[in-house]
Order: sequence, then structure tokens, then C-alpha cells
Amino acid sequence: MTRRGGPEGEIDALRGAGDGRDGGSGASGAVAAGRPSKQTLRDVAGYFLRLGFTAFGGPAAYVSLMETETVQRRGWLSRQAFLDMLGACNLIPGPSATQMAMAIGYQRAGGMGLVLGGLCFVLPAALLSYAAAVAYVRYGALPAAHGLLWGVKPVVLGIIVEALSRLGRSAFRRRWLIPLALLALLATRLAVHPLLVLVACGLVSAASAVRPRRPAALALLVTAGAPSALPAVGLLSVFLFFVKLGAVLFGSGYVLLAFLHADLVERYRWLTETQLFDAIAIGQVTPGPLFSTATFIGYLLAGGPGAVVATVGIFLPSFVFVGFLVRIVSRLRASRTAGAFLDGVNAAALALMASVTFDLARSALVDGWTVGLAVLGAAILLATRVNPTWLVVGGAALGLLLHGVLR
Repeated sequence: MTRRGGPEGEIDALRGAGDGRDGGSGASGAVAAGRPSKQTLRDVAGYFLRLGFTAFGGPAAYVSLMETETVQRRGWLSRQAFLDMLGACNLIPGPSATQMAMAIGYQRAGGMGLVLGGLCFVLPAALLSYAAAVAYVRYGALPAAHGLLWGVKPVVLGIIVEALSRLGRSAFRRRWLIPLALLALLATRLAVHPLLVLVACGLVSAASAVRPRRPAALALLVTAGAPSALPAVGLLSVFLFFVKLGAVLFGSGYVLLAFLHADLVERYRWLTETQLFDAIAIGQVTPGPLFSTATFIGYLLAGGPGAVVATVGIFLPSFVFVGFLVRIVSRLRASRTAGAFLDGVNAAALALMASVTFDLARSALVDGWTVGLAVLGAAILLATRVNPTWLVVGGAALGLLLHGVLR
């Protein structure tokens, strides 16, 4: 199956498949001026619901599956329209694969198609994450559960390290972004909030597209924000936290981990580091967007209602953004400044990922066996095109087999 890849890799791969204008007839203009038919809406709902239950392998895999089905097989939109929307979705916060489901739904069936495409793609992952959270809370203390997570955690760590390596090859196309990322890493280790780091790097990079870079501009990265803690865990505070994440999160879904670690573990202390890593592991096992980890965490924080508000909160901004995006995509795509801003944000996002990976390694790598699993998982991903889900399953199986013997 197709491996995950950064946005640029996805676009290049798709462009290589054709001249960018085939793969769809008049269906690219399928946003009808009138009301979409019930059959059209059923097509959108049925396809994305099925994809939500079967999509493993990360954002690049999901995007490739969407292109094959909606462009090549069904002709819902042209390949050029698909590429334009993919590029634009990477200029706004949120999970790009989920936003592509929304955008394709809009192309096929207008506003209702946008809503159905997003909901049907997210719902399976949210339901599976909810079920996993219930089982985790009920059975998490059993030896079998500990053994499973003992094997899964280092494999997940290896997946993150491989993602860093792969995404870095796309993110650092301009050499000066490397020192910018290193400054972002330093700022993160000095406890500057991830949101400030992302915005500062984006602004510095955007300024470079307008006028020559000035070293003084990099001082933005060491501007620390005043920490603020929520008084207690409640439905409203959980909802607002995840709305904020959905509204500001650029880059790979793995950047979500940096925000969750900085706020939920270090600032608010709503979760332990172990609980966060367990949530990440569940997000790797279930199909669909990694952002469905919010469902799992919401359940840990506030039970069933917490799972619901966390899920709604983290995906709600994407529905709003894509609703505007589909109307202005051509102008966004042509903006030099918007593209430069995204370059800076992506460089900072990788720095955040590197920082949180270091912290997570301390809880995942507890002995020689777990170190070996992490190294082996990263090496396999770097050398092959294996679906990461199979590595997670393999780590779980080894954990169940070995943990009891070693302990």
C-alpha cells in the first residue's frame, strides 16, 4: 500500500501520473447550481464512509486512494482540480486528508456534499477510537493490555522518527529553513508555546518572500507567552481546547502530538505522558485521520460527552475553513506570500515533532527490547513501502508474547 508522505510528495506523485488535466470529464464542475440529487449525496456518503473504515497508512495513502477513486474511476473532478484543492488544503490549518474529503464532496454535491464527505470520513475513526477508549479505561490495568502497549509504543516511536526523516526532505527545500527549524526546536525546549513558535516561523518565512531576510526577525522565536492554565477539566474547556487545536494546527497530523504534550501534559496536567502515548498508539491502530486521537483523549478527560465535544471541536474549524476555501482556491494557490508562510510553519512543525519525540522516547524505550523495536520499525519504513499499520500490529503481537516472559 502507498506510504505516507508530505504534501509536496503527494502533489509530485499525482502530477507524475499524468498531464494534470485528464482523469475527469465535465464532472469537475459537479458543484451544481441547483440542489444535488439524493443519489449524488448517497454516492458521496457511501464512498467516504467506506473509505473511513478501510483507510490505513496515513495522509498520503488516503489522498492517493481518493485520487484513484474520485478522479480516475468515478470522474467526479479533473486531476488539475484535485491538485489545486490538495495544494490549497495544505495552506490552511487542520487535517489535509479530511479536508480533501470535504472538498471533493463539495465538488460532487455542493454544500451538503462537503458536510457529508467530512462527516462520513471522520465518523468511523471516531467510533473506533471511542470503543478503544472505553476498553482502555476498563481493561488498561490488565497485564495483557500492558503487554500490548509495551510492544506498540516503541513501534509508534519508530513511525514518528521515519515521518520526521521523510517530511524533512520535503520541508527543507530551502537551506535557510534548517536554522529556522533549529531555532524553533530551541524555543520549544525553552517552553515557548507551540502556537507562538509556528506563527513566528510562518511570519519570518513570509517576510522573506517580500523582502530580504533579516536575522533580527528570528528574535520572534524567543518571545515567550505567558502560560495560562484552565481551572479544571470540564466539557466547555475540553471543547474550547480542541477547537483551538483544529483552528491553528498546520502540517502533519503528528504535529498534533506536540500541542497535546505541551498543553495537556505539561501546562494543564490533564493527562500523564503515558496516557498521551497510549492515545497516540490507538490513533495508529485505527483507520482514518490521526486527529481522531481527540476522541480517545476526550473520553479519558470527561467520559462519553468529553469524547463527543473533543471530536466536534477538533474537526469543526476544518468544515468552516474548507467552506471558504473552495470559493477562493485559485487565489490562494497563486499567492507567493501564503506559500512562504506555509514553508516556515512546516519547518517549525518538524521542530515541534522532534522535541515531543524526545520526550515520548523516555516513556517508550524502557529496555533493550523496546529500543530494538523502535529502531527496527523505523528502518523497515525507511527501506520499504510497508503499511505502518502492520508494524503496529506486529509490535502488539510481540508485546503480548514477550512482555509476560520478560517481566
